[in-house]
Amino acid sequence: MAGLAFRTLRFRAGGFAAAFLSMFLGASILMTFGSMYDTALLGGASGTGRETMVTVASVVGGWGLLLVVFAVASTLTLSVRQRAEEIALLKSVGATPAQLRRMIVGEAAMLAVAAVALAVVPGALAGRGLLELLISTGQVDGDVSYVFGPLAVPMGLAITFVASVGAALIAVRRAARVRVTEALADAALDQGRMSKKRVAGAALFLLLGLDLAVVTATAMRGEGSDAMSTAGQADICVAIGLALIGPVILRRVVALLAGPVERLGGVTGHLAVCNLRQRTGQLAGALTPIVLFTAIATGTLYMQSTENAALEAAGLAKSVEQKNIETLNLVVIGMIVVFAAIMLVNTLLAATTYRGREFGQQRLAGSTRRQVLGMVALEGAVLTVTGVLLGTVASLFTILPYASVRLGSALPEGGPAVYTGVIVLSVLLTLGTALGAARRVTRTPAVAAVGV
Repeated sequence: MAGLAFRTLRFRAGGFAAAFLSMFLGASILMTFGSMYDTALLGGASGTGRETMVTVASVVGGWGLLLVVFAVASTLTLSVRQRAEEIALLKSVGATPAQLRRMIVGEAAMLAVAAVALAVVPGALAGRGLLELLISTGQVDGDVSYVFGPLAVPMGLAITFVASVGAALIAVRRAARVRVTEALADAALDQGRMSKKRVAGAALFLLLGLDLAVVTATAMRGEGSDAMSTAGQADICVAIGLALIGPVILRRVVALLAGPVERLGGVTGHLAVCNLRQRTGQLAGALTPIVLFTAIATGTLYMQSTENAALEAAGLAKSVEQKNIETLNLVVIGMIVVFAAIMLVNTLLAATTYRGREFGQQRLAGSTRRQVLGMVALEGAVLTVTGVLLGTVASLFTILPYASVRLGSALPEGGPAVYTGVIVLSVLLTLGTALGAARRVTRTPAVAAVGV
């Protein structure tokens, strides 16, 4: 099965692009912040500078770790779902569940090793840039030497490898266990069934996010900007929890919007509703990055705006240190938000490009290219609305407790412009990516697309 895994990677490289990119970006981020550990321990740092680097590596790197693991799991799960028919055919010719697991895990392991190898140079360069930022803002002494490797590379390799293999085991578990007839039925009709373990995982993340919000509003009261350490992680946990139960939520939203979408969209609306109902699991995979992007961007931007307002309300001018901290916050959080945005585009490209045969079948059945593109646009609109709403709910677990602690008010500072900007960017990324990929895929003649 190792040989089959290698040949599959070789001849279906495009089908693994989304998972590979998630691993590559994830390993780059992990090694970037891991290099701060290397520099803090071996670069001659001491005192406050050393503590700053360890804090940056621990806190921001921890957020990155959580997102990396989830991103890899999401893209690998989507990849396995898209290969349901292939897996069913392998089982029909005698492949055992153990052999299928070894094949999928072998593919993930090879991808992880290749991704880490290519991520070493970007991770080293980004780590050096992060150290220069810390030095330029006065948080680390200028005589500290940059060190990369002893901890950064093993950490990037170990975490990326374990996350990839673990995600592959989870993704292939049900596909390898079900019977051939059930697997073929799942390939034709995917309604996003959820396991009890997934529901339990969602409940765990939601409770953790709630706990962090409560701790921020109570135990961190009077701690000033230190409350960011708990508030900033609350929206990420809640966003992951909501994303895990995304298929269930998406089904409810589709049931609610089915009537209006069909009336307003006509044939195009009917096609969109049918696909949303029948491909809930696959489309919910594209919902995940929208939720994460909206939650992280909204929560962190309003949290920083609230911090600025708190200093002004206290009649305090920003000290050099506070300005430096603000700059650092925006940069490192910006890195995570960019990762979430790339994950969004990456997942949507993979999900849409895979549907070439489906689009071809619809066109052979009488749908025009314009109707297919309209269907994709309506699907993207439903996904965007659902993802933005869930991301907004998740961001409140950061925004409201932090505003209560720093301003004594339930309303944050920042105005509607910040939220509007996040929504507009979410819409542009989602619809732009989905329609762009669909336009490219539908350029192929319908007969040729079905024969692929």
